[in-house]
Amino acid sequence: MVSDCSTTKIAQVVREYEGVRRKHAIGEMVKALRIEAPHVVASFGEDAAVIEHNHEALLLAADGIWSRLMEADPYWAGYCSVLVNVHDIAAMGGKPIAMVDIFSMPKNTHTHELVVKGMHDASAQFGVPIVGGHLHPDAPYSVIDVAILGSARLDGIIYSNKAEDGDRIIAAIDLVGRVHPSCALNWDSVTMKSAAHVRAQIALLEEIGRDHLVTAGKDISNPGLIGTIGMLLEVSGKGAEIDLGNVPKPDLAANHMTFEQWVKMYPGMGFVLTAKKENVDELIRRFAAVGMTAREIGTVDSTRRLRVKYDGNEAEVFDFITNGITCLTPEES
Repeated sequence: MVSDCSTTKIAQVVREYEGVRRKHAIGEMVKALRIEAPHVVASFGEDAAVIEHNHEALLLAADGIWSRLMEADPYWAGYCSVLVNVHDIAAMGGKPIAMVDIFSMPKNTHTHELVVKGMHDASAQFGVPIVGGHLHPDAPYSVIDVAILGSARLDGIIYSNKAEDGDRIIAAIDLVGRVHPSCALNWDSVTMKSAAHVRAQIALLEEIGRDHLVTAGKDISNPGLIGTIGMLLEVSGKGAEIDLGNVPKPDLAANHMTFEQWVKMYPGMGFVLTAKKENVDELIRRFAAVGMTAREIGTVDSTRRLRVKYDGNEAEVFDFITNGITCLTPEES
């Protein structure tokens, strides 16, 4: 059972989720900032920019942590500032190299100690060092932003905008975890795992890119599973139908969680990918080998609309022609 929620309800929940709506401003910023450069292979619309350098690819990304998470749990905010950046490099089929941070904090607070501890623990666990940055020690607020450098083979990069008609959509998530006690929309499947375990999961994406098993991919981020699929489809100029019954999920009742909550979750380790039908079984096998559950949940089409179905019912989540998520067109990504 998905839940007693209708497809119409799930579509509305995803559409109106703040994690989705706060992406709407991206398109206008891209138009204001974009400058073409011959060595920049890809930039806006991707999880990391791809920069050609000496016949290889440098991957550059940055992410900031939602202030609500900082207020709820400074340690988890610090940990996630590293985690989300490592995910961005992995999602591109790359290897994370190093990070820098910008940390703003008010005077006379212990928040910074917890944030730094979280950053340190995640950095050590994933084996990606923090090598510098900038500190504002007298700011009127607490904010942490991290930028990361990675590398990849130019012919092994996993882009967001390359999904093709007929591709299968695969969701891969580590379901062994818990709802984080400080954040009901975070699925923590990482803090309790060994360094070897999480590093193997990250390295798998580099392997998948190198072996050309997928056409496109993204890490599941703030917009949740369906919202992230929507972002991938939007920049690919495609649509899809998602079968909610096939979505990987933990035991919802045992975790005191609804399906409506699950589709909005930021998972500790989760990715969406598109691939040719003949590669689906191999992808499922490889993810299982590193402790992740991967399932085929939909098919890409040319409609430029994302729809969800369950038990004979169907509803439209996004019409990218009239109302997208990031408002980035395929040409702008």
